[in-house]
Amino acid sequence: MNFSAWSINRPLPAILVFILLGIVGLVGFQQLAVSRFPDIAFPGITVTVVQPSATPAQLETEVARKIEDSIATLPGIKNLVSTVVEGSSTTFVEFRIGKDLNEALDEVRDAVTRVRTDLPQDVEEPIVAKIDVVGGTLVTYAVASDAMAEDELSWFVDNDVTKAMFGVPGVGQVTRAGGIDREVQVDLRPGVLQAYGLTAGQVSQQLAASQLERSGGRATWGSGEQAIRAVGTVASAQDLRAFPIRLPDGRQVPLSALAEVTDGHEERRQVALLDGKPVVAFAITRTRGSSEIDVGAGVEEAVRELEAQHPGVKITPVFSAVQEVQASYKSSMTMLWEGSLLAVVVVWFFLRDWRATWISAVALPLSIIPTFGVMWLFGFSLNMITLLALAVVVGILVDDAIVEVENIDRHLGMGKPPKQAATDAADEIGLAVIATSATLAAVFVPVAFMPGVAGKFFLEFGWTAATAVLFSLMVARLLTPMMAAYQLKPKPHPEEKDGRLMRWYLGWVEWALAHRFLTLLAAFLMFVGSLGIAYMIPATFIPGSDLGRSNLSLELPPGARLDQTVAVAERARKLIADIPELKQAYATVGGVVDFGDPNVSGIADVRKVVMVLDWGLADGRERSQKELEREVRERLRVIPGVRQRYISSEPGEQMQVVLAGNDPKALYAAAQSLDRDLRTIQGLGTISSTASLLRPELVIVPDARRAADLGVSTVDIAEAARIATSGDYRQRLAKLNLADRQVPIRVRMAEESLSDEALLSLMRVPSANGGTVPLSAVASIRTGSGPSVINRLGRERQITFTAELSGRPLGDVMQEVNELPTLKNLPPGVRTQPFGDAEIFVELFVGFALAMAAGLFCVYAVLLLLFNHASHPLIILMAVPLSAGGAFGLMFLTGTLLSLPALIGLLMLIGIATKNSILLVDYAVIAEDEKGMNMHDALVDACRKRARPVIMTSIAMSAGMLPIALGFGADAAFRQPMAVAVIGGLITSTVLSLVVIPAAFAAMEDITRRFTRRGTAASTA
Repeated sequence: MNFSAWSINRPLPAILVFILLGIVGLVGFQQLAVSRFPDIAFPGITVTVVQPSATPAQLETEVARKIEDSIATLPGIKNLVSTVVEGSSTTFVEFRIGKDLNEALDEVRDAVTRVRTDLPQDVEEPIVAKIDVVGGTLVTYAVASDAMAEDELSWFVDNDVTKAMFGVPGVGQVTRAGGIDREVQVDLRPGVLQAYGLTAGQVSQQLAASQLERSGGRATWGSGEQAIRAVGTVASAQDLRAFPIRLPDGRQVPLSALAEVTDGHEERRQVALLDGKPVVAFAITRTRGSSEIDVGAGVEEAVRELEAQHPGVKITPVFSAVQEVQASYKSSMTMLWEGSLLAVVVVWFFLRDWRATWISAVALPLSIIPTFGVMWLFGFSLNMITLLALAVVVGILVDDAIVEVENIDRHLGMGKPPKQAATDAADEIGLAVIATSATLAAVFVPVAFMPGVAGKFFLEFGWTAATAVLFSLMVARLLTPMMAAYQLKPKPHPEEKDGRLMRWYLGWVEWALAHRFLTLLAAFLMFVGSLGIAYMIPATFIPGSDLGRSNLSLELPPGARLDQTVAVAERARKLIADIPELKQAYATVGGVVDFGDPNVSGIADVRKVVMVLDWGLADGRERSQKELEREVRERLRVIPGVRQRYISSEPGEQMQVVLAGNDPKALYAAAQSLDRDLRTIQGLGTISSTASLLRPELVIVPDARRAADLGVSTVDIAEAARIATSGDYRQRLAKLNLADRQVPIRVRMAEESLSDEALLSLMRVPSANGGTVPLSAVASIRTGSGPSVINRLGRERQITFTAELSGRPLGDVMQEVNELPTLKNLPPGVRTQPFGDAEIFVELFVGFALAMAAGLFCVYAVLLLLFNHASHPLIILMAVPLSAGGAFGLMFLTGTLLSLPALIGLLMLIGIATKNSILLVDYAVIAEDEKGMNMHDALVDACRKRARPVIMTSIAMSAGMLPIALGFGADAAFRQPMAVAVIGGLITSTVLSLVVIPAAFAAMEDITRRFTRRGTAASTA
């Protein structure tokens, strides 16, 4: 069916279809979320098991390994990572993209349940949670109030602020940084306990057994039924001082005789600092699929409402990623408009007819707006990738319309009336228009099956671009001929003769046809040379960008106290405070800053601090973020005993090398050797590792014979020591009931007595006969050491080295790392394991090679179906290698790295490059089959008739991508490589295909006819 002729004769249905598509597109645009990148986080589940005060080595043996072994049997696991620190084991189960998160949660929960009985009895119930947030911390605010104490302000954040934030659609997590939690502290006096023969555990248990509110059933009282409850709680810490404690001999003493009771706060384990001042802050993380801009705006509105409801509270913004997203979105939309305008200007320059220009320009909004509707249905967002896809294809969207209008204009020049000219021209050019759009769409079909993070990028870019191109095809076949038939004016003048430039070009075509095999040899040599250029281009994952924000991590030696870490953080801030570009310094001591990946964010530790340094926007300063980071690194070298490194929230900024093995000694020996080798590589920034330093420990060693004589077990000793030094497990503690919450009552030794070994040795331990004995009677105390943290990957111990690339290409650094002597001579049982950006980098190039091969096959299959000829698609595809020289050459000249956006551009070139050859081959076939021309005349006539639309469409596409290639606006570092690759490839593909494709067509026809004659002769014989 000839849709163009149908549309020309019946225009209303086509108009109605595009009105409906436009409405769907506008509705979809309003519903689309706005984010910086696609939601590329892998489906992740965390399993957290807490056993207070347990050592990492103990937790690894008794908890982490058992949970890993059970989970490892589940299908679809990509990585299994465990981090074991004092009192906590966290296992992160990373599934492959495509795994249903709820299904994964159920499977992991079942796996943990299977081994729950094998875990130690005193561990808290394992927490299995899905990671339903994405992108890391979106915004952070600091809260201050002169009318509230620190514990009240902390509760205000935990209660009022959290409730308000979760009322904002899209908020997935609210995390407090800094502040304290209220707690009633019962600090026991060791000497008094010894005199009375009491243990800390007995005091804690008596409080927990009495400070309760329990149901007592129900009874009929009078005329009605009433519930019975037993209430044994006190109203305040003051009342608790008089609480009677039963002694072993039956007497009672008030609690105040044994301990100092205060209504205070639990032990401080984290501090938040803003420009050196302690603050209580909260961080917001969004859910999957939500709009970063909408969430940011909703949070800001909720903050303003909180300030209005609580006049004494001031909430100050500390950090926001929303500005980056807004800048990226605004820049992408601006480039979309600029590219569209330039493409339209190119059309007018060639046609010099405002009516024809208007008809061509209509294809832009009518292709882009319906695409928004499809993006909404696919669950995409308005991010840098999808908007870049639209910006890149702006020039392509007018291509089909340009070809249609130019051909109609040529038919009008023959003296035909507009309606007949539109009908004849659309019928003549129809196959070529369908073929160009179909090939471009077919290129992106294989990318839907690419694995990993890179596949997610390719997927959203490819489907967005392909959808827009298919809508442009609909416009070109339905609306463009119809509008031309009714709006263009007749042209009575005859067709113009060939101009000087055309005659010069046709002279080159004649030469190429006469020397067809020499022409093809020259084209082949150029392709080989372009591959040599590609080898010289450095490769990386994603180009680095200047976000105006650095995340500096400082790590003190194991055993460091919180106050020491705070002092180091403040010293570091003072050392860099006079850097002119530094706007603000926010530090989280003992806490975790969420970077969107648990493997990057790490685990909270009082000896670690993360400083967020705000440098301001890149266009407002002279020095780059990398230069400022180097200065900070140099200034902080004067702080002794501190590991410093930058944590990147962006892909492509760091390289990770992982050593794994089950033999800790061999693993640590290899790690030390690799650490030395890595520091020999030039140009890298800070090199850090997760190799754990030993932390000091006090080891209680029971005397088995004496303990047995006195009826004391190792469990009794450990529990007595734990309760005396840290208090009982939180779920066992007595609680002080308030109107809005419960405050724990923690019983333990006074802080000052914990540093006296003599007092510790006098600590009472319960015995089997009901009495108590001093610890020194059944055990000895000595000093020891153990690992402060244990990292595991794939059920093996692992040590991860992280190197800051500092602008060096990831591919070059990986090549140098793989040549290091240590990695070439690893001891038995130790191996390297792909992880992080290095793993994604390999996935990217392997996946690209497969996608390129599959894309070429899909394009050939589509052309074969359309042309119904085996050799014609091969001739058309010869334009693809012709584009390689320009793409790689321009990338090399401009210093553009071979990265993910550049690879997307190269993949896109498969479809774009074939456009020119399709127009030439299609007309040559028509001239031979329908006009009876010989092959030579048909090719020359095809070059004469199709040269102008080929050049017009190529210039229009290049003009549409020019703003991106020039690097204007935010996130230019990511967009630019794609445009550079496409424009470079388009230039050589256009120039060379106009000469090489006719020669290839003639050569292929010669070869085909020769084989045909041989086959005919053989069959005759």
